[in-house]
Amino acid sequence: MTTPTEIQQKLFQFISRQILKNQRPPSYDEMRRAVGLKSRSNVRYHLDALEELGYIERDRGMARGIRVLLEAAGDPNFVTVPLQGYILAGAPVFSDRIQEAIHLTRDIVPHLGPFYALRVKGDSMKDAQVNDGDIVVLSRQEPAGKGEMVAVRLTDRDECTLKHFYRERCRVRLRAANPSYPDILVHPKHVEVQGRVVTVIRQYH
Repeated sequence: MTTPTEIQQKLFQFISRQILKNQRPPSYDEMRRAVGLKSRSNVRYHLDALEELGYIERDRGMARGIRVLLEAAGDPNFVTVPLQGYILAGAPVFSDRIQEAIHLTRDIVPHLGPFYALRVKGDSMKDAQVNDGDIVVLSRQEPAGKGEMVAVRLTDRDECTLKHFYRERCRVRLRAANPSYPDILVHPKHVEVQGRVVTVIRQYH
């Protein structure tokens, strides 16, 4: 299978992120600026290539008629990561499961996995550069190491939260990256690590 060029990979990644963030594809000018192309015709050329490769589908009768195709997941240069709802960076909250996916290049996530993603709500991890609206990509690999950022399910409450993980003698300490939030102390038997954060996708508002 022919693979996209570096600029086409960047363009595909930008389109995927914009659809995820704004629920619609970017404009030609937004794409041109994002990947450093000189003209709309250059954008059109690379979109044609991505469509021919099976990464996108276009409706030329619509101004923003671009749809990302899941078939792109078959390319080893990309990883398809399911977005499985949200997690509160603050007090624990349930993680809703929804049917969405994001497509990431291999330079963004390591060759580990499986992966899934959650959208962050709240500001308790802001000092770790994880802000409200950002997306965290997690590996389901366990166990968690000291100080790692993890999604944790508290089984005695059936709740999930995003925190730094510390295993102590008779308990687990879940620490926020914001001094306004107190540590959560819990017995190890009530802690299930749901995933380790491997990368953060920043959402600019």
